[in-house]
Amino acid sequence: MLLAFAVPSFAVAATPASLEREATEAFNRADYGTVLRLLPPQSSGATPSTSWLRLAVQSATQLGRPEEALDIYERLVEASHTDDPALLRRLGISFLSAYVRASHEHLRIAAYSALADLKLPDLQAILEDGLLDNSPIVRARAVEALARAGLAAKSQALRRALTDETASVRIAAMTALSEAQVTEIMPRLIEVARTEDGPEGVFAYAALYRLGKQDMLVDITGAATLPDPETRMAALGILGRLKRPTSLSVLSQGVYDPEPPVRAFAAGALGEFGESGAVPPLTHALGDEHARVRAVAATSLGRVGTKDSRPLLHALTKDASMQVRASAVEGLLRLGDHSAVLVAADLARHPDPSVRASAAQALGAASDKQALAILQTLLQDQQPQPRLFAAKVLGKMSLPVLPLIKKGLHDSDPAVRITAAGSLLLNLSSSAKSSSRRGRKG
Repeated sequence: MLLAFAVPSFAVAATPASLEREATEAFNRADYGTVLRLLPPQSSGATPSTSWLRLAVQSATQLGRPEEALDIYERLVEASHTDDPALLRRLGISFLSAYVRASHEHLRIAAYSALADLKLPDLQAILEDGLLDNSPIVRARAVEALARAGLAAKSQALRRALTDETASVRIAAMTALSEAQVTEIMPRLIEVARTEDGPEGVFAYAALYRLGKQDMLVDITGAATLPDPETRMAALGILGRLKRPTSLSVLSQGVYDPEPPVRAFAAGALGEFGESGAVPPLTHALGDEHARVRAVAATSLGRVGTKDSRPLLHALTKDASMQVRASAVEGLLRLGDHSAVLVAADLARHPDPSVRASAAQALGAASDKQALAILQTLLQDQQPQPRLFAAKVLGKMSLPVLPLIKKGLHDSDPAVRITAAGSLLLNLSSSAKSSSRRGRKG
């Protein structure tokens, strides 16, 4: 008899409303673990309110448990029948911030690489933590992320990276600080330019040029003909980004260099240069004996944007190298030739996962439903590499891709989930900008 009365009494005490009040109080005192413990599991059949689910998503992100937050978020979408961009943004940031201290280097690289594609000034502390990582690649990506977030001029930690033990990190720091017009680093740049003969010295020239020392262009141009191949590559890459009209002849000559890596670098620099005058040397590079040179030249022709190049690129879609074919597809798609999607579809079925990954990368230049269907298939690939590349390009597409990106967040491979989170944030940022432009026009 007593037991019969005890059961209803307990049920009344634990009504959804009372549990939600308790969860709200726990959230307000930052007891996020309690919020998650109080949330009824999906298997219970209970239906928490959308407000409660939002608190639970935020609690999981605060605790650095993005996968759990994603599962709760999906319950929220099912209940509210709509996405919440602000909450999705928090979810995406949670995926990245949860892995910046992962024990595996490749996951930290993936997290900081995603951050380097984003403008997230509110994550300054996390970005500066990356400068202390034991991986040089992570440290270099952290520098790029700080620059992209507009924090280079404000960050003292970034200034210390000028004396990092690894040259690639020092170079990234010089580039970021000079692009931010931090003139106080000029004494350091002058010292490096005077004492370093290799690529680091060339990047110091470039940094000084950005800070107003126009005569450095002569030194950069001269470095493009020095005996050391790495120095020539550094100089060619810089000249391509600087886009000075007088540099075209030097860049064009680079595709005739005796070293294949230098020729490939020159072809890439001509694509960065982006002027129609780059077409003749790039056309020459399409016939190079090395596949890497042909591939870079094909992509660069697409970037230059001369539609007369279409027949040349179509010919390369039958190249002996599958990577060259993928680059030709990307070049054609950049030129607006969507018939190349058919070639991409064939490459997406190739037995080599690296070829399927290249197909995914090429499709990032497309903007039609057929390309999206292929990317959807690649997101379900048995190998992680094609899935990762597919997840990455989705963030750069102007089509409605949010459902596909969310699928990537559920991937079994954490590197793919991290990459998808980066694409999610890019997509949300792009959507917000589009909405803002429509609002101004209205």
